[in-house]
Amino acid sequence: MVRIEDVVVSFDLGGGQEHTVLNKLSLEVKQGQTVSIIGSNGAGKSTLLNSIAGSIPLHAGHIHLNGEDVTSWAEWERARYLGRVRQDPMAGTAGEMTVIDNLALAARKGPRRFRIATPPRFAREMERKLAELGMGLESRLRENVSRLSGGQRQALTLLMAVISHPTILLLDEHTAALDPANAEIVDALTRRFINEYDLTALIITHDMKRALEQASRVIMMHEGEIIADLSGPEKEKMNVAALVRLFKKVRGSEYAEDRDLLI
Repeated sequence: MVRIEDVVVSFDLGGGQEHTVLNKLSLEVKQGQTVSIIGSNGAGKSTLLNSIAGSIPLHAGHIHLNGEDVTSWAEWERARYLGRVRQDPMAGTAGEMTVIDNLALAARKGPRRFRIATPPRFAREMERKLAELGMGLESRLRENVSRLSGGQRQALTLLMAVISHPTILLLDEHTAALDPANAEIVDALTRRFINEYDLTALIITHDMKRALEQASRVIMMHEGEIIADLSGPEKEKMNVAALVRLFKKVRGSEYAEDRDLLI
């Protein structure tokens, strides 16, 4: 489903200097797998998702999605396979457009067989889907998205990411900017949508406890490399303290972010 081969991403620092963010990184994620991605700040987690999405160019390597080499594809071409939610609730929606117009734009991205033909039928279907979110959005179809709360906006963004029926979902700390109550709601919706739409998901998080609970596989990154890849019995016996010990063992240094140590 997702195959990354020897990917290198570097940024020009000026003066002839470059900073390598991904260093010959390789990764394969099978269809239907949910993968948590953790690591210290600057480890290359967001750059990895940006590389998959085509948001940044590669210096070397290849990206395969659904069995196709998409390395040379533009971001918009890859979008038919991908749904994406970023950390900022404002980033995934057009604030000065209505809820229904945002949903219509998202739906048009998908294969034609999944589109709803007529505006009235589409509105009824979206009203039903919004009601299932449990956030009162079904009565606000004609309101501008800018009037929604951060939690409502992120829930809407998540729905927009999946209604085009992608095969792969990329989530970059998508609950980090929300208050705890809304974070729990969006987290539950995420799990539901992954199962309902049979998605392959890559989820960046700083919450180690959530990383262990939400995924069948946990990848730890550091300085542009994967330093641990845990699944099966090895992952099941892990807890936050064990993950921190593993990081220290592999890298010989403390895990940098105190906020990651949520037990």
